[in-house]
Amino acid sequence: MAVTLKDVAALAGVSTSTASRVCKDNPSISRETKERVRKAMEQLGYEPPSLPEETEQSRTIGVILPPSPRESFENAFHLEVIRGVSQFCNRHGYINTVITGEDDSELLTALENIAQSGKVDGYIVAYSKQDDPIIDYLYGEGLLYVVIGKAHRFANQTVYIDNDNILAGQEAAEYLIKLGHTNIAYLGSDSNLMFSADRKTGYRIAMENNGLKPDPENVVELPFIPEENAAAVHALLERENRPTAILVSDDIFAVALERVCIEKGISIPADLSIISFNNSLFARLTSPQLTSIDINSVQLGIEAASQLINHIENPNLLATKIIVPHRLIERSSCAEN
Repeated sequence: MAVTLKDVAALAGVSTSTASRVCKDNPSISRETKERVRKAMEQLGYEPPSLPEETEQSRTIGVILPPSPRESFENAFHLEVIRGVSQFCNRHGYINTVITGEDDSELLTALENIAQSGKVDGYIVAYSKQDDPIIDYLYGEGLLYVVIGKAHRFANQTVYIDNDNILAGQEAAEYLIKLGHTNIAYLGSDSNLMFSADRKTGYRIAMENNGLKPDPENVVELPFIPEENAAAVHALLERENRPTAILVSDDIFAVALERVCIEKGISIPADLSIISFNNSLFARLTSPQLTSIDINSVQLGIEAASQLINHIENPNLLATKIIVPHRLIERSSCAEN
């Protein structure tokens, strides 16, 4: 019986569509996967059919946003990242398309359909979280991708663009400590998200380096920001030993926190100092305006697009890791204690 492409795919541990894209030397397939499939072809004696000469590659990048009903499109961070990606793509003759869904299952289905079409040359995953089926699919299929954030799995084989979020969290907490605050809380996203986990780690390092023991009740983590999650924020602000300052992992969470403070008659920064992250439009529109860590979201998008296109056009490059610097923007939401 003749050897089929399905046999090659099974031996290489990839799907038949991935093996087919290797035969066409599609740039969306990583160097390691191409080598694995070609080795399987050689081992089985498979000769790919001759293909008609193809027109030039599609020159398309897929930007994968985290699954959510609406938060991805409301978060200024993702809009800024897309702006950076688009700026770089426009200058280099690439187009980009956004891929997302309401949950992991819907997002994965959309990604599978796009990947099987072979019309996208590589992907930018605009978030990083633990145990992500999207990353598992991209890696398993040998597709070329870049992560914005720290890679949780396959780190040595993954191109990623990140901030030093541990250092940024540490500097944010130390800023509050220098203002005289010792009872400092942390309000953030679920630690399943790598950036939030690292910022919380930085907060704890700063507290311990200054002889302050973080109170477990001062750490509040929420998966998202619907109205029902305000109960956890209310509980934090109703404590008898209420914190005098809060480090918040994202400007959107800080806006929600300010809203609760207004409801409870807590004055910012007289009663409570707040420092947050992203330096988004939200930070500038609140009253008082938020002191925030600027993580250069647009630059993260530019660097991600630059690295992805570089790896598309130079498929033998090794995986690179780039750290984009951050800076503290002082405004009116923090005061001396």
